[in-house]
Formats: sequence, structure tokens, C-alpha cells
Amino acid sequence: MAVIRSSDLDFDTIKANLKTFLQASTEFADYDFDASGLNNILDVLAFNTHINGLTANFAINESFLKSAQLRSSIVAHAETLGYYAASKTASSSVVNITAATSDTTTTSATLPVNTEFTGVLGDTSFTFQTTEAFTATNDGSGNFTFKDDDGLSNITIKEGTRKTKTFIVGEVTEGQTYVIPDVNVDKRTLSVQVFDTTTSTTFTTFTDVENAVRIDSTSTVFIIRETPNGFYELIFGEGNVLGKNPVSGNKIVVTYIAPTGADANGISAFTADSTLTIGSTTVTPTVTVVSNSAGGSEKESLESIKLNAPLVFASQQRLVTAEDYRAIIQQRFSNVIEAVAAWGGEDNIPKDIGSVYLSIDFKDGITADVQSTTKDAIRNNVTDNLAIMSIDTEFVDPINALIEISVKFDFDPDLTSTTLDTMQGNVKTAVAKFFTDNLGTFNKSFRKSALISTIDAVSPAILNSSISVKVQRSFTPTLNTSANYTIDFPMLIASPDDTDHIISSSFFTLDGQTCILRNRLQSTTIEVFDNTNSVVLIDNVGTYSETNGTIELVGFGKTLTAITGAAIDISAVPANQETVKPLRQYILSLDPVKNVALGTIDNQNTNTTLTV
Repeated sequence: MAVIRSSDLDFDTIKANLKTFLQASTEFADYDFDASGLNNILDVLAFNTHINGLTANFAINESFLKSAQLRSSIVAHAETLGYYAASKTASSSVVNITAATSDTTTTSATLPVNTEFTGVLGDTSFTFQTTEAFTATNDGSGNFTFKDDDGLSNITIKEGTRKTKTFIVGEVTEGQTYVIPDVNVDKRTLSVQVFDTTTSTTFTTFTDVENAVRIDSTSTVFIIRETPNGFYELIFGEGNVLGKNPVSGNKIVVTYIAPTGADANGISAFTADSTLTIGSTTVTPTVTVVSNSAGGSEKESLESIKLNAPLVFASQQRLVTAEDYRAIIQQRFSNVIEAVAAWGGEDNIPKDIGSVYLSIDFKDGITADVQSTTKDAIRNNVTDNLAIMSIDTEFVDPINALIEISVKFDFDPDLTSTTLDTMQGNVKTAVAKFFTDNLGTFNKSFRKSALISTIDAVSPAILNSSISVKVQRSFTPTLNTSANYTIDFPMLIASPDDTDHIISSSFFTLDGQTCILRNRLQSTTIEVFDNTNSVVLIDNVGTYSETNGTIELVGFGKTLTAITGAAIDISAVPANQETVKPLRQYILSLDPVKNVALGTIDNQNTNTTLTV
């Protein structure tokens, strides 16, 4: 008897296996299935088996975080690991708000909470609002500048619609939840107040469990999580170690902002939607933008959830390893942070035992003020609470290192209608896309073999390809001043040889001559080369270290009068061109100016007649 393999789930294979099975019996040995009514029955059986097989396959795939495809499944798996996917976040802008009146007697004014402002981006208008009240005092001339409780005039306004949802607690059952029927909740703006009764004016404020350090039976905390249909549900403790639970008769008031998301980023001007009454004067506030709107984002992507959930679970809400720092900070500040790099002081250069170093790659449009505020929040609300005692947190800026790519390839025009010039452009485009897809953030390595495969796949007409790689850093010297400079690279530098210069730079003017920096052949010594007259102008201005990946310039720039561009670009050949793996705060990206592709015509398919 024929054996049917259960792994063969496609319709045609299943039907063929059914035919084989039946033909193995004497009753159907010579039966013509295709010309019979039994063929329709086989179609039904095959289709049913196909659907059942796919259903079982999908169900099994959805049972694991790594293989799941549905958002509801991925979110549920993440929650079992204690990870709650990030919601939409509201775009915010820092502004100064003033009011000018002729009233010199009124001493103070108040800007109410939820005061709305309109910002326009393209053809779309967005509504922003204050999230707290601000006060202002008369400067004596009728001018009012609104400030926060700390006396600062920088006011943050957030985009979105403020909404309220009220729940009346009935007979509390175990595991009772309260659903907010809205897919656009910004969890970070959620406020939960629990009143004793429906008429009570006093309330207890509950906080998000993610911001809690210790939890016991009296803790007023809540969990907010995404439901399978995209809504959000509120969960409280049960009066045990997981926190306090609202009791029957309580009123729960939930307020939040429902934002648009990333579409509201980049607004540079706002107008007030309403007037203020100051004394007997009605006036429209004036808004001056300190920083454009930024930080709005969509719900956390499925790829991000799959990556971050296991890491956060491993951290167990404490900061011990570098991966703990990266995972928890990324989770809590995902609306403004693109990526985080963390390393211990023992791995820092220079060593700093007793410290942990953080480098943060902020999203585009995040201003310096927001970056500073975010770093303060990380230190005050995260690292100081969750890290091991006596461990200090130090922030360092990301360092961008550019990769210079020079591609050479053989091109057979007989295999394509594309011209050589167009093919060179296609190769450059493929290189740029490769860097966009695979690099541009922390802990992303450049692999030469992967790029060669990408280039070869551009067209069958590309017969082979080769790549030369350099890594570029920049420094800005002080003109007409002798000084020492250290330029760090994210890798080991190649040893000097007798044919090619390992170190080279962009142009600058020294002693009235157009010059470059380069290493002396067969030496790590750096010299100043007069590019106009092709002579060495200064034979020793420093050295480079192969093992430390640094260039040291000594006494450089006394007669430096100009540089080409904003800074001097200095390039080094990596010791290993096959793989460039950046450490610590380095980010590798492509230098678009030094993305070069040069093709050579090779007519391998051309028929050639040999004369004997």
C-alpha cells in the first residue's frame, strides 16, 4: 500500500497522492480519474486536506514568538515574558507662550490645562495641547510669559485628542479588566484616578507598573496592555503582592491622548485656538517655537517586539549587564530613541571602573533640549532605581564613521540592454540601499561578502566584482594654530606597505599650498604632502597606531589657513576589509560622495571566429 506523506500539503500533491493510493487497490488499478465524477470528489478531499494542513501549520507557527505572524499572537507571547508593546506616541513640541496686553494692574494669569494650538504641515492641520496649567506674572508693562513650577518658560505641548473613559466598579471578580475601546491610545499620557464613589471628589492616582520599583499589596499600580483587536485594557492587582484592587462602588476615570503618530512630526509654527481673559482684557496668546514637533510614532513594529521582548525578560527589571541597559531603555523611551549602545567602564577607553557608559542614537528631529531631558529621565527614573548601587551612568555621543566604497566590476553588454553608465548607477544605488537596510545604527557590522553578493545580483551582465574599503573620520582643526589631535577609528588599521598609502585625507591649505595628509610608504609616520607640486612639505606630523586604531597628529596647523569643506576628512584602510565591526558608540554608514562604481566591458558571450 502506498504511503501518503503528511508533509506534502499543496493541493496538487495531495490530489496526486490520493490517486496513487486508490490506484494501489485492484478496484481502481486502471481507473481514469480525470474523466470521471470521482475526480470532483478527489478535488473536495484534496482541498479539505490542504486547508486543514495549512490551518494546523499556521496554528503551530502562531504558537511561538519567533515564527508568529499575527500581531495579536506576537503581543500575547511578549506579555508572557513581561513585555508590553509600545503604543502610538504623541508628537510634542517645546514652545514659549506669551500674552501682550495693555493691562498693567493685573498681576498674574493662568494658561489652563488642555489649551489647544494648531500646527500645519503641508495641507494637514494638527491639534496640540498643554498637559498641565502654567502661570505668568505681569512684567509691569502688561506682558505675560507663561512658566512651569520651576520658573522655566519652555512649555511642552503634545499632539492629539484628549479623551476620557469612565468605569464603575461592580462586583469585583478575579482578573477583572477594563477595556478602553480605542486603538490610538498613547500609554505614556495615560492618567488613572480611582474615586471612592461615583459622587466623590477625592481620588487616588494609580501609576503604570512599568514605572514602579517595588510592588506590594498596597501599591496603587496598573497594567495597560494591547488586546487582540488593537484596543487597550486596564488591569489592576488583586490586593495581593501585585498591588491594590479597586473595590465595588469605586469610579475609575481614565484620561489619555489619542495621537496621530509620526505624521505630526516636523511642525515649526503654531497658533492658539482660543483666547485668554487676563483681567478685563481678552487676548490671543503668541507662540514661539523652541523646537519643532518630534517624537510621534506608530505602534511598535512586530520585528521590534520580537527582538526586545526576550531581552527585557532576561533583564528581569534590573540593570546588571550591558544588554539589560539597552533593552530596558529602548523599551521605555522608544518614541524618541532609535537605538542604544551600552558598555561597562572596564571596556571603555580610557578605563573607568565603577561606571556604565550609554550612547543614544536619537530619532530624526529630536532636539538637543529633548535629548537632554531624556538623558535626565533615564538617569533619574531608570538607572538610579534599577542599577547596582555605586554604579554611575555616563553618557557619550554616538560617533559616526563613514565607509568609502569603490566597486570595480566586469560587464557583458551582450547579456542586457542596459548601458554601462546606467549599470554603474544601478550598482551605486544597490550599494546605498545595502547600507540603508543593514547598517546605520549601533552593533551593525559591514561585511564585504554580503555587499559583493548584492552587487552581483543587480544584473546577470555583471560577471564579477571587487570592492576596496576605507573608513573615514573627520576633525576640525583650529586655523593658524599649532595643536595636537587624536582621531579614533572603530577598527584596527592596516599595516603600511610599499605601494599604497594606508592613510589619506581631504585637501587643506598649508604654507600657501594645497596639501593632504598621508602616511609614508612602509611607515606609520604621517606626512604633509604638497599635492600641487607633488613634494613632501612636512615629513613628520604624527603617526598612526595599527592596534589602537588611532591617528595622532602633533603640532599640526601652525600655518593652516583653509580647509576644503567643513572639516578635514581622513581615511584609513581597515586591517580586515572583509568585516568592519564597530565597538561601543560607533555607527557605520555610507559616504555618498565616496560611493564609486566603475565597470569594464567584457564580451564573454561574443562569438569569436578563429582563423587557423
